[in-house]
Amino acid sequence: MTPSSRNWVADRSIPVQSFVVDVLVVGAGIGGLTAALSLHAAGIGVRVVDAAHELTALGVGINILPHATRELVALGLADELAGTGIPTEELIYHDRFGGRICVEPRGLAAGYRWPQYSIQRGELQLLLLRAARDRLGAGAVRAGLVLERFELQGVQVVVELRDRRTGRLVIDRADVLIGADGVNSAVRAQLHPQEGPPIWNGIHLWRGLADSSPFLGGRTMIVSGSDPTVVVYPVSRAAERRGRSTLNWGVGARLAQPTAAPLGDWHHLGGLDDVLPYVADRGFDWLDVPALIRASPRIWEYPMVDRDPLPRWGTGRVTLLGDAAHPMYPFGSNGGTQAIIDGRVLAWELSGADDPAAGLAGYEHARREAMNALVLANRQRGPERVVQLVEQRAPDGFTRIEDVMTRDELDSIAAQYRRMAGFDAETLNAAPSWDVAGQL
Repeated sequence: MTPSSRNWVADRSIPVQSFVVDVLVVGAGIGGLTAALSLHAAGIGVRVVDAAHELTALGVGINILPHATRELVALGLADELAGTGIPTEELIYHDRFGGRICVEPRGLAAGYRWPQYSIQRGELQLLLLRAARDRLGAGAVRAGLVLERFELQGVQVVVELRDRRTGRLVIDRADVLIGADGVNSAVRAQLHPQEGPPIWNGIHLWRGLADSSPFLGGRTMIVSGSDPTVVVYPVSRAAERRGRSTLNWGVGARLAQPTAAPLGDWHHLGGLDDVLPYVADRGFDWLDVPALIRASPRIWEYPMVDRDPLPRWGTGRVTLLGDAAHPMYPFGSNGGTQAIIDGRVLAWELSGADDPAAGLAGYEHARREAMNALVLANRQRGPERVVQLVEQRAPDGFTRIEDVMTRDELDSIAAQYRRMAGFDAETLNAAPSWDVAGQL
């Protein structure tokens, strides 16, 4: 079966794996764990290693769009998602004065068959980790192992790992190696040694979580202003059941010079006094952003980075997945979503190919071009560019949005992005998931 013989919207018969294969996934993040669960469901042997000393609930909020929710539901995780995340109902764009630009229904409210979930990233990772250990076995996901190098030897990949606890070199072998190890991927660095560091776009992010009373509809996400930009949304179903909200907030501002935060490190702690000046004017009747930030126990800072699209992800029996393959600016809520879909497509292609190399080629054929286009679209702020356009046309605010931007123009920007990112509602609702043999 050739890579081009399957299509996202076509009816897909269940593939049958025609060879025995052992896959080593480097990186136990959202994409790596989804890939592991999907490969296991297809009857393919899989193990996961991660460089972290311990896999814990790190990070702040993330959005999982309906086309990724569909894949996690197909993996049997519907109840866990519903018990953890918030099914987002609407996204509201405002200018920096609080003027409402437009409202987008989201998830089920927008006619999708699956919700959009706003969820703590660490909670989602642990949800996937528990499922992986339950289904693959407790020893299938190992922490504290850093990839140093790999070598293709015939039909196998020899992998050198360094045990962070003991310093011992561990030699492993696999039929396939998947680099799901993030924006600073060691697998990508060996595949593309001339690439250099991630690319900073001049925007710096501060992020945090804070306990709050619910705002607006209680399941609402807001984007306020273009520079600086403020994003806020609730992420905890447990807090909602108590009548409260755990709010994820993010502030993005353009800086003349970078800070000391390392490129690609989401876990660098920032300071309250650094971010507050950028939100002094964001105290609205329905949400006091400065007070929200002051109530946050911790603040993280992150230079907004991506990498240039690659002409190829891997070679032979080695490839990349998620942020290792297509790191993108966090516009449009697509980073985690696309990593999940990568994992599902990877399992689909491997399970239906004549040999592992052909399976990886099919996966790259299905994903690389579309993801390269999405990386470039996010450099133009994705759907959030409506705010930038409005503020360019009405820098002092507006009374009627119709005097600034037509409804057709607003709708076309959002619709174009949905089509590019693969979650147009009509198309998605009619398409089957990337389900594989043995799937729950």
